[in-house]
Amino acid sequence: MTQFHAHRWIILALLLGAVAAVAGGVYRLGYRQALDSLAERSAADLALASDRVTTQLQVYQELAVLMADHPTLKRLDRAEARVAAQGLLREVADKTAALDVFFVDRAGRVVVAAEGVMGRDVTQSSYFHRAMQGALGTGYGVLQPDGRRAYIYAAPDFDVDGRVRGALVVVADVEDVEQTWRGSLPAVFFTNRGGEVFIANRRELLFWQRSAEGPGLSPPDGRQVALRAWMEGPHEIWDLRWSPYLPERALHQAVNLPQIGMVGEILVDVAPAQRLAGLQAAAMAAIVLALGAMLALALERRRTLAEANTVLESRVAARTRALSATNMRLTREVQERQEAEAALKRAQQDLVQAGKLSALGQMSAGISHELNQPLMAIQQYAENGEAFVARGKPERAGENLGRISQMAGRMARIIKNLRAFAHNESEPMGRVDLGQVIASAIELTEPRLRQDRVDLIWQPPAEPVFAWGGEVRLSQVFVNLINNAADAMLEQEQREIRIAIETREGEGGARLAVSVRDIGPGLKEPEKIFDPFYSTKAVGSSEGMGLGLSISYGLVQSFGGHIRGVNTGDGAEFTVELDRWRAQGGTDTQQQDEVA
Repeated sequence: MTQFHAHRWIILALLLGAVAAVAGGVYRLGYRQALDSLAERSAADLALASDRVTTQLQVYQELAVLMADHPTLKRLDRAEARVAAQGLLREVADKTAALDVFFVDRAGRVVVAAEGVMGRDVTQSSYFHRAMQGALGTGYGVLQPDGRRAYIYAAPDFDVDGRVRGALVVVADVEDVEQTWRGSLPAVFFTNRGGEVFIANRRELLFWQRSAEGPGLSPPDGRQVALRAWMEGPHEIWDLRWSPYLPERALHQAVNLPQIGMVGEILVDVAPAQRLAGLQAAAMAAIVLALGAMLALALERRRTLAEANTVLESRVAARTRALSATNMRLTREVQERQEAEAALKRAQQDLVQAGKLSALGQMSAGISHELNQPLMAIQQYAENGEAFVARGKPERAGENLGRISQMAGRMARIIKNLRAFAHNESEPMGRVDLGQVIASAIELTEPRLRQDRVDLIWQPPAEPVFAWGGEVRLSQVFVNLINNAADAMLEQEQREIRIAIETREGEGGARLAVSVRDIGPGLKEPEKIFDPFYSTKAVGSSEGMGLGLSISYGLVQSFGGHIRGVNTGDGAEFTVELDRWRAQGGTDTQQQDEVA
């Protein structure tokens, strides 16, 4: 047991070490990736700030260049001209928010000025010497005594002979330039050639000095601060804990701006990158811990299962023996059920056949009469033909022979329909001419209808109407419906049956509907008419057992059709709906497979 616990503690220590290693690697990788993304955004911010500063200062540069050769500044040797020029310069300074706009001659003396903030002599300034060389002079500094920061542009003014006669100087207010972007970005500042912060979007950074000992800035009050910087991949990180106005750790980036003679720099807080990397490391550590815990649980579970496996094996063996006995019993039950289903199917087939024979029994008297009449007529025509032959009238004898042939054909047609109706159909379903099936059913029931004085109204279709089903079984359905309609009207004087074929639209498309309608008393219980052994005839009647409609219902269902019976108000109407036959692939067998 002691060894087992020691082994467990070793595994736990290894797991924690692996978690720490994975978390550290994920933190470093995530931190590098976050710094890359942060560097891209900070570079864009720095470029935006630099563009703002240079663009706003460029306005004053263009002002100096455009105003240098203004006609008002050409003649400043007279007092009234200087007054007019001073008014012009003041107007320009007011409109552009410049600290001052003034004109100096070649000796560096201020001839005329809007405000006079630069004094009367600028011969010691670098921007003046640059302008006297015929180029655009620039400079910056802090104005005394108010301490305002100024950026200066000096544009030379050329005489007609091409010599420089003076320069127009525009003094821009740096604080006014800062107002448009102060506080909208991370800490952004611009250092001059001496390393001093001259422009910044954080006022507390102004006049800080770049340290000569390394990266970082020193405050203007001369305090000594600890400077620490290092490279994180390609990125420079500054430790700025010595300043309450800057992030503790910041990503530093710089860009040289030769057009204004400064260096643009930005400090972006890396705390979000550290938090993101920490979250990634924590998530990975949690995942590894979870996987380790799952692995430990799996090992523990495996050990427990191994112990339980021995017990389960004996139980499984006993259960297997019990299941084998149960399986043998179920096999016998399945076999018995299959035999019962086969017997039921045979009984259903026998029941259908019995229904046919029952219908034939009911029609036997009329059919016998139908066959007896042609036989008597054949006998009579045969005797007449013999007499005509004896008298030497062969043409009259031929007429009698033709009539005998017609009578024989009629008898053959009746017998053919009887044989087809009594046949136990086993052929697969296919295309059936619905009009021909109804005509065959009418021909079988015609003797009985004539005997009971039932009028049958039926208009055969002009063209074949093909349905999907079995010819013999459909014939039995319509024979049953015609006989039931005739039985319903036996107790009344007027007897009429109407049969019609129409096309109806349904959810599955167009279907064929055959309606058999009588003018009898109607259905007493429409919801029970298709129940087996349901009949409205007297108990003990020999006319039926109430199976005809039940058999018809099953036959129509086997074709994928539907049969229903309703009261119309002046009788009953039975409707048989069947699928229209559609050739798909060219054969009936293929459509049979699709329906199945």
